[in-house]
Amino acid sequence: MFSITVRDHIMIAHSFRGEVFGPAQRLHGATFLVDATFRREQLDDDNIVVDIGLATRELGAVLGELNYRNLDNEPAFAGTNTSTEFLAQVIADRLADRIHQGALGEGARGLAGLTVTLHESHVAWASYERAL
Repeated sequence: MFSITVRDHIMIAHSFRGEVFGPAQRLHGATFLVDATFRREQLDDDNIVVDIGLATRELGAVLGELNYRNLDNEPAFAGTNTSTEFLAQVIADRLADRIHQGALGEGARGLAGLTVTLHESHVAWASYERAL
């Protein structure tokens, strides 16, 4: 399996509901380093997994919808704990939608899977992996 990874970051604010979250129940900020890894079994006709420039652009576009936002105020997340794991899935699903719409080019239609990893710090991160 071949893969390429592109990286960007987001800065958000949010709070959590539930005793398990302790002080994170209060409004707080988070900066996530975001990796998107694209996978395929065989390289395309150009001997690449996917165009890195297009992958970088589309990851940036998806993150732009979340960046500098208080997620508690976003209607799409009403009543939801926007955990790191949850946000990894949101970003992966939004990237997958863009892939299916052709935003990463026709060659990207041969991608087998996508993993999005959000790094909370140098010692903690979460990922969501999905098939395409």
